[in-house]
Amino acid sequence: MDTAGKSVKGRGAADQPANRFLSSSYGIVHPEGIDEPLEDARPTRYLLEEPRTIVNRVNSPDLPFVYSLNPYQGCEHGCAYCYARPTHEYWGYSAGLDFEQVILVKRNAPDLLRMQLMNARWVVHPISISGATDPYQPIERAERLTRQLLEVAMEFKQPVSLITKNALVLRDADLLAELAAQGLASVAISITTLNEGLRRVMEPRTSTAAHRLRAIAELRAAGVPVMAMLAPIIPALNEPEIPALIKAAASAGALTASYTVLRTNGAVQKVFESWLRLHFPDRADKVLAQTRELHSGSVSDSVTGRRMRGEGAHATSINRVFSVLRLRHFSDSGMPALRCDLFQRPPQGQLGLFDVQGP
Repeated sequence: MDTAGKSVKGRGAADQPANRFLSSSYGIVHPEGIDEPLEDARPTRYLLEEPRTIVNRVNSPDLPFVYSLNPYQGCEHGCAYCYARPTHEYWGYSAGLDFEQVILVKRNAPDLLRMQLMNARWVVHPISISGATDPYQPIERAERLTRQLLEVAMEFKQPVSLITKNALVLRDADLLAELAAQGLASVAISITTLNEGLRRVMEPRTSTAAHRLRAIAELRAAGVPVMAMLAPIIPALNEPEIPALIKAAASAGALTASYTVLRTNGAVQKVFESWLRLHFPDRADKVLAQTRELHSGSVSDSVTGRRMRGEGAHATSINRVFSVLRLRHFSDSGMPALRCDLFQRPPQGQLGLFDVQGP
């Protein structure tokens, strides 16, 4: 039985939906008053994981990258709408609270990346250091895996991009600036609301909007190409903020902006709807109805292209508003393409004891 949904301080999910790959699930059958404090005491657990490979090929034509890399699995930021939640099920966990409170730490990620880049079969393409997690979630402050990955990228002149909701990215402004000076790095800062009350319940452990805008400004001052990602646009929730978000991002110095619309595939549907009815019961039905309108009658969508921007009258309206505002506030230059022609492998002797057999 799934855990009964209720607000959990500092967490986005209010549910522990059953893992689709497991025959059993867990939950509270007879809650007693004496147990309630224990239910709110949900410390994050960090588990070490040693994968055999770290670079993943992405076969999605509507994504702007061919390869991704995730130094962590799960994300403590706890965004209620996160499309990556179902990936936790492959590791035997729930897409609900487990996704935010059981974080797998891949400490061998930098070594695996180095091995991959040393492999003669590696064909250079930009690697996105993100995709199923945020590379600057809270544990990165101590683990520094993302910083080590950037150091490996510098060593090989491997182009990289990343997307984050955390101002911790500024810690690595020195490396990002050095890479960017050679056309080897770009950053996307995801910003979904300027309403701090909404952010606290929707993205509980992310940086505030003010700190994200500061990250845009300081990275741009360091010469790093930065774009703003309004992702996702949620009908009747943060959609009215599109003009203010674009203006704020442009004022901070972002080169351009892009967006996706909400879709809640798999277990995300239960997690998000439970969260929505808990925090915004007065507009939950409207949000869900308009989300279905974007995706041909469903809140989930896996159709390439449509899943990102939606279709129909409402989707067209969002796109029109966004496009007009983007032209008003940004130049048409967009983000510079990352360079792949500078890639170089260091002499074998510099690798020391690393096994460079590669996958």
